[in-house]
Amino acid sequence: MESQKGGHEGGRNDRLGLIAGRGVYPILMAQAARRAGVEELSTVAFIGETDPEIEKLSRRVEWLRVGQLGSLLRFFRGCGVARAVMAGAIAPSHLFDLRPDLKALLLLARLKVRNAATIFGAIADELRRVGVLLLPATTYLEDQLAPVGHFGGPPLRPRQWEDAAFGFRMAKEIARLDIGQSLVVKQGTVLAVEAFEGTDKTLERGGGLGHGKAVLIKVSKPGQDFRFDVPVIGRRTIEMARRSGVELIVCEAGKTLILEKEKVVDLAGELGISLYGMREEGEKAGCSLSRSV
Repeated sequence: MESQKGGHEGGRNDRLGLIAGRGVYPILMAQAARRAGVEELSTVAFIGETDPEIEKLSRRVEWLRVGQLGSLLRFFRGCGVARAVMAGAIAPSHLFDLRPDLKALLLLARLKVRNAATIFGAIADELRRVGVLLLPATTYLEDQLAPVGHFGGPPLRPRQWEDAAFGFRMAKEIARLDIGQSLVVKQGTVLAVEAFEGTDKTLERGGGLGHGKAVLIKVSKPGQDFRFDVPVIGRRTIEMARRSGVELIVCEAGKTLILEKEKVVDLAGELGISLYGMREEGEKAGCSLSRSV
């Protein structure tokens, strides 16, 4: 994937800035960076969001509220950071409670359209202005991307192949319209489409309507900026799928990050959830490849 190549370039390779959101993702990123030779990890953490465990993996930590862009820039500049990476989301409810500082207000005022892509893109520009290159959010975690074909849980049945192909095509179209990147299908019918509420709520709605045997599809959108927007599934996704009656999860291969991949695959096997990676070329290429696995 082009946007992920050359991700380790720029500045000292032993020094990295981390913008850490919620969940295990920032912890995994910090651990992977340390294994890759990063010795000085300077982390911006968010009050009420970031796991305090991140302090054990960081040389320096600055705790901020969401929206304190000026403080974030000053922190990285003071640490001599030339490369940074984002990992972990911010709770949607906190985005509505945003209290931007002057730097953030000025940034927002310049934007004609305000959505995740434009806001984070503008933040990346601000980082670049102070000499910080924002790397793809898959940097150091490339081995955790979804592979092509069946990679966990029970083998797919004929009906599931049909739903996987149909759902993948529908999900790519929904993503192209920038509505969401996940949906739930069953027997050729779209049961739920992800919007602002996120994947968990989509699973609940779609699985509930399907009364079991539904399929979750998760894809990237055209021109997706992998510096701050990566499709992700983890153990929570598998647990939610089981509770919601979803028996197959289809991920876009090479573009979906599987957090704690080995544990996810083991859990999927225990709970009977099939995992399958599909190529963007379409259902025939993906399916024919997986049928031979």
